[in-house]
Amino acid sequence: MDVNLPLIATSDATFPWLSLIILLPAAAALVMPLLPGDESNPSPWPRNLALGVLAVDFALMLVAFSRHFNPQDPSLQLVERLNWVPAIGLEWSVGADGLSMPLVVLSGLVTMLSVAASWKVEHKAKLYFGLLLVQAAAQALVFLSQDFLLFFLAWELELVPVYLLIAVWGGQNRQYAATKFILYTALASLLILISGLALALSGDQFTLNLSELAQRSPGGTFGLLCYLGFLVGFGVKLPMFPLHTWLPDAHGEANAPVSMLLAGVLLKMGGYALLRFNVQMLPDAHLVLAPALIVLGIVNIIYGALNAFAQDNVKRRIACSSVSHMGFVLVGIGAIDALSISGAMLQMISHGLIAAAMFFVTGSFYERTKTLSIPNMGGLAKVLPITFAFFLASSLASLALPGMSGFISEITIFLGITSQTTFTTGFRAITIVAAAIGLVLTPIYLLSMCRRVFFGPRIPALAFVGDMNPRELLIGLTLLVPTLTIGIWPRVAMDVYEASTDALASTLSTHSLIALHNLLPLG
Repeated sequence: MDVNLPLIATSDATFPWLSLIILLPAAAALVMPLLPGDESNPSPWPRNLALGVLAVDFALMLVAFSRHFNPQDPSLQLVERLNWVPAIGLEWSVGADGLSMPLVVLSGLVTMLSVAASWKVEHKAKLYFGLLLVQAAAQALVFLSQDFLLFFLAWELELVPVYLLIAVWGGQNRQYAATKFILYTALASLLILISGLALALSGDQFTLNLSELAQRSPGGTFGLLCYLGFLVGFGVKLPMFPLHTWLPDAHGEANAPVSMLLAGVLLKMGGYALLRFNVQMLPDAHLVLAPALIVLGIVNIIYGALNAFAQDNVKRRIACSSVSHMGFVLVGIGAIDALSISGAMLQMISHGLIAAAMFFVTGSFYERTKTLSIPNMGGLAKVLPITFAFFLASSLASLALPGMSGFISEITIFLGITSQTTFTTGFRAITIVAAAIGLVLTPIYLLSMCRRVFFGPRIPALAFVGDMNPRELLIGLTLLVPTLTIGIWPRVAMDVYEASTDALASTLSTHSLIALHNLLPLG
């Protein structure tokens, strides 16, 4: 790799903000084994250390991005580059733009709240909270990496904590769910590695720098094969039909805080990577396969919604709804329009907040009822009125009620696909009608679940459970307030990333549309 190649990035900050954000949780995880406490004598120190470190880390994110990040600049900012292993071209190269910055903040918030939601975890507490800290570092590195090999190492690293968190602290079938998760994601990673190395070797000089790889923009059969490799690899994490089947099992067996991480952060890695690699690096291939991406998104939306009806477990039903909602991200990315790509970004942010809130509230009433079976619950609205209010608010946000962030993100994607004249009128009409079917199904399965859980026949054994405490109220409000804020004032989120999504759409518009026109003639 030519180390003298100019870096396409801007940065006014000389302090290593991004490295500190990444490394602080990792350093705290190394300290965790030295803390007092064991199985026979539980200690609050592991929980308090994890919560304190992640709160400081989140504060660092807010300071770095509010003071040193210009949202009007679509280029990389806060860039840090250091030769790490020159023999293989590996750099410690991190940077932030509008695609990564909001997702870094989202991951910091959700991870911090997942630790706060783990207040009562005492079994192997040092290992549990240490894994959450490693997960926080790995997922921040995924969003901030600007070197492919560094990105891949972070992508693989974050699999290990999630596997262990499900396998050790999960439910009755936790080993099956954890094994299924690691098999799906590890096998998909092989395709990511092969596609990335193929791109790195494709030019005159070997490079792993993402900015340099994006300048190559290979097309033809080679570009299509790399695109498909990335699509399958990242589609597992999204999750994309038919690569989604690990998700309901993982959510069904994981405890609530881990489910918050799965839905709030891990699924967003798949959407982010599709934008960063498939769209930004392979625009010609994306123009050819964009209609297929939209079709897959529609399948996700309808299949996920229909599958949710068959679930009698609250968490599995919410997991299937995540499959449905992430289908809108695929549609937005496939629509190759600035507005729809902006909607896809907003959908990732919105769903991260909403899904985390729903899984948190689910965990809250599971701690009291010791069941997630919908037929075994009923009449909880009277004994858990505050819990019911939070769960209903989260459900209304998930079904895209106007005034909530889910409505703004999904309507933005709809407007983007309708305004994209590259596609035929018939194709756009079928897409909108099919997506609308998913929108109709969503309130049915969510509100029916609310009715059965909170207003069904009362279960005598659940007549005296206690409601949410102040700690749980604070966690719930921390997730719901941004959801309402974005729903009422979407510019607070869109202004952060819109320059980057506009630049991405502009890049697509400069590439040839011949392949797309041949596939879908204008009409």
